[in-house]
Formats: sequence, C-alpha cells, structure tokens
Amino acid sequence: MEMQQVRYFIAVANTLNFTRAAEQCNVTQPALTRAIQQLEHELGGELIRREGRLSHLTDLGSRMLPLLSQCYESALSAKTLAAKVKKGDVSALAIGVSRTLDLDLLMEPLSEMHRSFPGLQLKVRRGNGTQISEWLKNGDIDLAFGGSIGESWDRLESWPMFSESFDLVVSASHELAMRNELELDVELIRDVRFLVHADADQAELHRARLDAVSINLDDAHEVDSDRDLEALIVASFGIAILPASALHSSRVKRVRCSALDLRRTVAVYSVAGRPRSRETSALLNLVRSADWSKMFATDAADAL
Repeated sequence: MEMQQVRYFIAVANTLNFTRAAEQCNVTQPALTRAIQQLEHELGGELIRREGRLSHLTDLGSRMLPLLSQCYESALSAKTLAAKVKKGDVSALAIGVSRTLDLDLLMEPLSEMHRSFPGLQLKVRRGNGTQISEWLKNGDIDLAFGGSIGESWDRLESWPMFSESFDLVVSASHELAMRNELELDVELIRDVRFLVHADADQAELHRARLDAVSINLDDAHEVDSDRDLEALIVASFGIAILPASALHSSRVKRVRCSALDLRRTVAVYSVAGRPRSRETSALLNLVRSADWSKMFATDAADAL
C-alpha cells in the first residue's frame, strides 16, 4: 500500500467523482483509476462503485475511509515533523531521572534549555538505578540524573553534581518535630515504624550501617510515589529516611540524626563515544557548570 494510492482514494471519497478527484490530485484520470484498483486488489475488495458520473463508496470503502484517512494524516504529520527536525526547528531531548531526585533541582538548567530551544520536545522518564542504566545502554535516554545507578560499565560517564546527607522526615505535628535539638538521639527512633521509597537504591540506604544502630527497615511501609509517601508521613503511619534534597513540604519537617551517617552523591550520567545532539551537549554543560553548593547553603540556612 502506497500513500499516493490512499491520497487518491480519499480524494474520490470526498468528491464522489473520478474526474474532479484527478484534478485535485493533479494526475490523469487513468492513473488515478489504476492506483485505486491496485489499492482495492491489496485490500481484497471493491472500495468505490461507479454509477455514471457519480460514484459511491461500497461497504468496504466506508469502513476503510476513516482508517485510511487517519493513516494518511499520520504520514503527513510524520513528514512535516521530519522536515522540521532536519531544519532544526524541532528537536527532542530524553532524560532519565531517579525517582528519589526532586525534579525542581533541575528546573534552572531545564528552563534555560526551554528559552534557548523553543521547539525542544522534552521527555522525562522516572526510574530506579537499574532501569536508568538500561535506558542509557539502549539509547532510550540522552542523559540521566540521580544517585548510584547500579552497575558500572566501560562506556558509562559520570560527573558529580553534589553530595548530600540523609535526614529523618516526620509530620510537622509529630513529637520529634517539636524537639529543639539540632541532632536527634538515635535511641528515640529505634522502635519507630519507618516508611521507605520502594524505588530507592538499596546501596544508598546501607542496611548494614542502619542495623548497627538498631534501625530495622524490614517491616517498613513501602511507597513508590512521593505524593503518597508525604501523605502517609503526615498521617503518622511512620517516619521516612530521605536525601536532603527530597520531599520539601510545609506539611513535613526534616530532623537531622548524625547516627544515620548516610550520604549519596548525585551525578549526571552519559554514554562515552555516543554522538550528542546540540541540545544534549547544552544541558550537560549547563548542569556541569552550575554551582550546586549554593542550593545547599540556602537549605542549611533555612533549616536553622
């Protein structure tokens, strides 16, 4: 099936006249007729029945018209998009972001990309470390952002953005939030029920280190949505252990606990040797040149 055949059929279906359809398509009537006959042969039945000067769609033709019209419109859209991409009017940038990384952290460089490339189509995919690693390998994403993404491989490139500690996150009305101490004694949380992000990288949580201070996550509630996690914290289902940059809300409070002794490094990841688009290179440069220390200096001041 060729798009030209489909175009001729749609023209006849709209005019119900072979002569006028041929004029609209700027083709001779015999050529248009042959093309439609070839299409009928491929579809296995008559599409148009000629009755004198007028024609009528057969039952098969009526059923095929909306499907072939959609097919033709999609082909036109694809052709138009391809032309825009070739001219540089439209481009796409796919990024993978860890589920435990707040997208707000990337808003400044992403906003700059939005201003610099008005036609940019941004695709954001959320996943855990293993998923993000596979997306990079397969070329499904151009860049990735997050903590550890699991296995390392020869072509994996990474540039550290910032390092952050893990805090306890409790409801703003929780008794632990009412304490005046800057550092929380681990004795106060040993018997507390915890909430964990189901997609958190287990390597970041260092279960052995938590076990050493009698913090057990075996019976912790597991949630794979930041919004649901916040709702359960506020409802006092438990407390969470989260990176310093995650889940900032007026409904929760962060409490430092030095006994946790957990940190992670957030980085931007790419694949060495793979050609980068101008958009990918621009975002990578923006992220690498950003002063991430300012953000955490502000957060520290706010916490005090």
